[in-house]
Amino acid sequence: MAAVLFDFSGTLFRIESTESWLRAVLADSEVPLPEAELIRATKELEAVGALPGGALPSKPVPDDVARHWGIRDQSSELHRAAYTGVSRQVTLPDPELHDRLYDRHMAPAAWRPYPDTAEVLGALRERGVAVGVVSNIGWDLRPVFREHGLDPYIDAYVLSYEHGIQKPDPRLFATACDALGADPRDTLMVGDDRRADGGAAALGCGVHFVDHLPVAERPDGLRPVLDLVG
Repeated sequence: MAAVLFDFSGTLFRIESTESWLRAVLADSEVPLPEAELIRATKELEAVGALPGGALPSKPVPDDVARHWGIRDQSSELHRAAYTGVSRQVTLPDPELHDRLYDRHMAPAAWRPYPDTAEVLGALRERGVAVGVVSNIGWDLRPVFREHGLDPYIDAYVLSYEHGIQKPDPRLFATACDALGADPRDTLMVGDDRRADGGAAALGCGVHFVDHLPVAERPDGLRPVLDLVG
């Protein structure tokens, strides 16, 4: 393989838990919330799928949000509207907390790389394999990579909101291959979403899936990539 494309959330990095996300925003906002209410709000936020990169909604998305939920990664405006829209189903002590929660999920501190992310990216760099990040996302994730010291390993970022296209559309993967100067037939796509990331196969890319698990539960899920690259 001449190049490897990686998904971001659930593949190279994992977002913090919903409880940690809410606690951080309450602390920064200096908004008190009794523990029982905090736990209630945490469960409700998780049920509606309010945390980007977290669990998908387990209850119906409101009608006014549903019309753009499926295309939320095509622009930053749609992304914010979708996630704050589902978040507002949950009662919080201050309505402004919904936007602050959205802002928090974009902070580098809200994300942790998987234990073997640096190891695998570093090994690919040593082998001369080009690396790209292809993500369905509504904001610039580059600061997350810079903050965690991983930006030097990435040759190209192809983000859905910057192109108005989202996976599994083959055009997004084609854009990434072009940016790396790589033939799709010599490129491996690594991701956690079989539908979205599997779209790379339409171009002739190899595809490898990892499990979207908490960081502590997936210590070496990326290492098989090194064997696949050869």
